[in-house]
Amino acid sequence: MIKTGASTVECWTPDSPAFVTPKPLNEAKVAIVTSASLHHEDDDDFAPTDTGFRVLKKDRQDIVVGHWSPNFDASGVSADLNVVFPIDRLKELEEQGKIGSVSEVHISVAGNQFDLSGIRLDGGPAAAALLNQHEVDVVLLTPV
Repeated sequence: MIKTGASTVECWTPDSPAFVTPKPLNEAKVAIVTSASLHHEDDDDFAPTDTGFRVLKKDRQDIVVGHWSPNFDASGVSADLNVVFPIDRLKELEEQGKIGSVSEVHISVAGNQFDLSGIRLDGGPAAAALLNQHEVDVVLLTPV
């Protein structure tokens, strides 16, 4: 019944497409965005209501996992950080010519927030602006 009725309803059609055709991956600059509360040793830890972000540098190895949750099993991350921050895999893809390049900067947020409006309205847009400044074409999201 609904399908029959809906088939005759006029729908709005946009004048232009919602996105542009992306670059081929072998030409694209790729960054990671993770919600694992990662940060460098000399950065501030994430506080429980911290809706900001931390910048992770491509070639720094001093990454601290700050994610806290009774439901988070950190054993996989402890064994291999690439589980939540697959920087080594991206570097391999770059060497193989499968992606154009790995961004110098990546983004980490504390995804275990009770209220995500601060990330949606403040931290997220600021992080996106930073990635745009670095001409990032593709983001690999690793939600935790």
